[in-house]
Amino acid sequence: MSQTDDYTPPKVWTWNKPNGGHFAGINRPVAGPTHDQALPRGQHPLQLYSLATPNGVKVTVMLEELLALGHAGAEYDAWPIRITEGEQFGSGFVAVNPNSKIPALLDCSGTQPLRVFESGAILLYLAEKFGALLPDDPAGRTECLCWLFWQMGSAPFLGGGFGHFYAYAPSKIEYAIDRYAMEVKRQMDVLNRRLAEHRYVGGEQYSIADIAIWPWYGALAKGLLYEAGEFLQVGEYRHLVRWADEIARRPAVQRGRLVNRLVGPLESQLHERHDASDFATRTQDKLQDKQQEPS
Repeated sequence: MSQTDDYTPPKVWTWNKPNGGHFAGINRPVAGPTHDQALPRGQHPLQLYSLATPNGVKVTVMLEELLALGHAGAEYDAWPIRITEGEQFGSGFVAVNPNSKIPALLDCSGTQPLRVFESGAILLYLAEKFGALLPDDPAGRTECLCWLFWQMGSAPFLGGGFGHFYAYAPSKIEYAIDRYAMEVKRQMDVLNRRLAEHRYVGGEQYSIADIAIWPWYGALAKGLLYEAGEFLQVGEYRHLVRWADEIARRPAVQRGRLVNRLVGPLESQLHERHDASDFATRTQDKLQDKQQEPS
């Protein structure tokens, strides 16, 4: 069927054929586990199960920022969840996140492990647990939370909408790409106007609002998301670009974006994170592994 053919939906939708998209092998219309698979546990109270997608990067950046602020209790073990292999449907992961999406956090610091899922909820949970990166005054806190939830509501149009139809769909559908490109450019304009008046998204203080928004819109503003920089003319949003560059220079951000990264240059990958020293040894270990691979 071409994009110009008319499609009449049936009275009852049935799942009777693969969708042919980039994630066709793991997409399904039901929830719950597909197989038994226990999750690993490390030595720290905070156990993170994730992947270095934009949503995953939010949480590793948050944890590294907390550690940089001196919160020793934010030490964590980070375990990769290979979503293209369906590990998010293992019984252990589903027990932590019934929605089978990364990231998922298990806090074992209390008498009973406490699960936290959805990236925005994890950021808010950690900010309140450690009393950091969330303004104390009612006006500042409210503004910060408004932008946090703005990101949670807006990013699906960017990833599941624009990103899917522009980069991953099996065929290019003009209507869908135009619809979501228009919305993504509107969202960038929202941020650009806000950042024309304030250093950070929440105001003059770096916060979980920036941590939530940067992995998605910072990458987009730098032309790193979906290879769509020229298509969306992202350089037009100069205040957004200024903010994206400033956040990217933060050492904790640079560390956080490496964690649970399984693709790209070797120096950009840290599959598991159990200690701060892992950042220093990652490249050497990977190069040694590479040299030992059979030719």
